Amino acid sequence: MKTLTLKNKFQTNATLVANDFIDNYMIQANGEFVKVYLFLLRHLDDPCSSLTIPMIADCLNNTEKDISRAFRYWESEGLLTLDKDEEGRITGIELERAASIATTKGAIPKATPPPGSAADVPQKDLASPVMPAVDHRTTIPLTSYKAQKELKSLLFIAEQYLGKTLSRTDVDIITYFYQGLKMSADLIEYLIESCVENGHKSIHYIQKVALSWSDSNITVEQARQSSLAYNKNCYTVLNAFGIKNRGPAAAELDFIKKWTEELGFSLDIIQEACRRTITATHQPSFEYADTILTKWSVSQVHHLQDIAALDAAFQKEKSSQKAAGGKQKPATKNLNNFERRAYDMESLEEQLLNSN
Repeated sequence: MKTLTLKNKFQTNATLVANDFIDNYMIQANGEFVKVYLFLLRHLDDPCSSLTIPMIADCLNNTEKDISRAFRYWESEGLLTLDKDEEGRITGIELERAASIATTKGAIPKATPPPGSAADVPQKDLASPVMPAVDHRTTIPLTSYKAQKELKSLLFIAEQYLGKTLSRTDVDIITYFYQGLKMSADLIEYLIESCVENGHKSIHYIQKVALSWSDSNITVEQARQSSLAYNKNCYTVLNAFGIKNRGPAAAELDFIKKWTEELGFSLDIIQEACRRTITATHQPSFEYADTILTKWSVSQVHHLQDIAALDAAFQKEKSSQKAAGGKQKPATKNLNNFERRAYDMESLEEQLLNSN
């Protein structure tokens, strides 16, 4: 039989993803984290690759904080090892071999292959020897009855708040809150409740709030206090402007946060700025109130008494200027620029009598 000659015209530029990653890690991970991991795999075998966190953030349309958070997540999952300098900045990344994770309670990583086997050959740019990844997710094992019950209850509550049947993405994200971020069921329930009450039903918006809370290690009580302060601040400002039956717009909320958080003003001072705004413009104007509050911040205003002192100083200066202006009497000018003449009325009368 004639020998067959094979010609390869199909050359692929592909990235190899381990089945263990897809089966055991990807399912429970946040979608943005998966994007970061795949991006790293894509550049693993690229000799010309020179990556930075800002570059990765730009390519994936994420923030640098999002990228760093993804690195920390995959490091906790055992798929990354991060090298850091003395100041804690990431200087290098080693991708570890994905290891199969048992699905039973008390998950045990797959055993290390025996020396000399094909599976024991080190991969390019990986640490050697490669240790199997440890499943940190077993901190809250979903195989436990309590965890399954809590998660099922959370998903039901989420459907009630969001007013819809949860999609697969919704379920994955809420599961990630519980399992990946280690948030308690009470905290997740309050998270969804507060977001919906403020008009945000987007699961991606809820996810951003969850990540922010996770970074701050916020508790349920702290979340409630923060929410109460937020609602009180917004209600007070809108009420001072005479705005009823609606919440603050995004730009208005930015102003309120600036006044309360950045400038650090108390609500009574903000209310006074709103009152003066209405007096001056006869309508709500966050921009005008911001001008007032910014000037007060420069003048080191901390209490209403400080505002009264500024008003008194202004009136005193105004009175001084008025008094100084009153001492200088302007010379009377002839409107027609004619030279004024002086007349002797008795002499004129005598001339008239003599003329007769």
